[in-house]
Amino acid sequence: MLVKTYCAAVNGLEVTTVTVEVSMARGVQFHLTGLADTAVKESYDRIRAALTNNGFKMPTMDITVNLSPADIKKEGSSYDLPLAIGILAANGKVESEMLDKYMMVGELGLDGRLQPVRGALPIAIRARAEKYKGLIVPNQNIREAAVVNQLEVYGMDTLMDVVQFFNGAKTQEPTFIDTRKEFYEQQNHYELDFSDVRGQESVKRALEVAAAGGHNLIMIGPPGSGKSMLAKRLPSILPPLSLAESLETTQIHSVAGKLDRETSLISQRPFRAPHHTISQVALVGGGTNPQPGEISLAHNGVLFLDEMPELSRSVLEVLRQPLEDRKITISRAKYNVEYPCSFMLIASMNPCPCGYYGDPTHNCVCTPGQIQHYMNKISGPLLDRIDIHCEIQAVPFAQLSQMQPGEPSEKVRERVIAARKIQEERFKPFKGIHCNAMMSEKMLHEFAEPDAESLDMLRMAMERLKLSARAYSRILKVARTIADLDSSEKVQSQHIAEAIGYRNLDRGDWAERGI
Repeated sequence: MLVKTYCAAVNGLEVTTVTVEVSMARGVQFHLTGLADTAVKESYDRIRAALTNNGFKMPTMDITVNLSPADIKKEGSSYDLPLAIGILAANGKVESEMLDKYMMVGELGLDGRLQPVRGALPIAIRARAEKYKGLIVPNQNIREAAVVNQLEVYGMDTLMDVVQFFNGAKTQEPTFIDTRKEFYEQQNHYELDFSDVRGQESVKRALEVAAAGGHNLIMIGPPGSGKSMLAKRLPSILPPLSLAESLETTQIHSVAGKLDRETSLISQRPFRAPHHTISQVALVGGGTNPQPGEISLAHNGVLFLDEMPELSRSVLEVLRQPLEDRKITISRAKYNVEYPCSFMLIASMNPCPCGYYGDPTHNCVCTPGQIQHYMNKISGPLLDRIDIHCEIQAVPFAQLSQMQPGEPSEKVRERVIAARKIQEERFKPFKGIHCNAMMSEKMLHEFAEPDAESLDMLRMAMERLKLSARAYSRILKVARTIADLDSSEKVQSQHIAEAIGYRNLDRGDWAERGI
């Protein structure tokens, strides 16, 4: 007897429908075909134990299972459930009339319990696109899969629940989640707020400009000056996620297995802060079974690199292409996957190895050669891709104890959202462009062309700071954002002047000129 069940293979963010074909004939062997990896091949032992412990018996037949299409690699344990149901249906223990209407995924424990799998959300999206009536997933994956509307999603606890569902012995109701209600309720709940930061007004202004235009930013200053504190509060002033952005971000976290059981949609922009010992693969993605890296987990959010020079040079250099293209293509001998990675890079660093170069309250013990070597860990091409360079000094205690709480994030966020709305209107004719940081060179000439006075100012800055052509473009993009914050249609000289002030840490003479 030949029976077919349906599941899915996840490769990057692409999902392919997989047909599990089970055929039985006289004999005693088990054959599994279809480019299955070790985890899939081991499913036979898990299925046999699960069937035995739930009152069934593994058929003493010649069982041939094919995972079609056979030329796509099948990885992971999510094929356990459709394989088990297919074997039971071929043996006459499960009614097969409804099997073609449902897609199912799930790992089986030896007692028959269903264990969670990765990628339930993109699989649910694929099931709806393929016009399946419903999707069966483990209960732990129910909230992320039920985000997809126009699809019946059933959460099951055990293999026996699924058998009874297909046999009509148990009535199961699909799970419904009001995603819009949950999404909008959780959007504005931030534990960290800009009002906690006292002083550092110039740095907060730089972060506001970065948030308004989606620009990358680096902070440089001594230990304890508040670099990490400020960076962690940046998401509280960013514009809220749209439903489309949230769905895309949630898919990435679903594939990586990073979603909490109680999470349906990610409602706040991600903030990823990997340790400086992170490897290239962990940062950009990949591995034996390809997984998204930190830059993709930060998609539509913030990637914070604390103590940036402490990361290895090779790890830092792999950021150059993703910062420009906003996507990462991982090519290996056995696979080729692409992940989105449109993130804001926020970095921090000390001015020297001891951390106190240029600090008026501490003596620096580093030699000029040590300082130059420390600064050289960040290459010029990478630094060019960071739009805003921001100096930061520690706030003295005498001032810190007297200062009033700072401006709350809510007010700053209102200005940022207003600037982003201007940009949305401006870039409506351009597909995939949402903020000033994404502008092409052609758009710069159209929307950020400097006047004669601003052009002279730019020429002097280019010659004095020895800036590259890329840095020139970055200055214009930042100036356009500053103009948007001022609700100015034209980029004026004061906007250019402020933007130039954010390039004063460009490479070349850091160790000589001081901070």
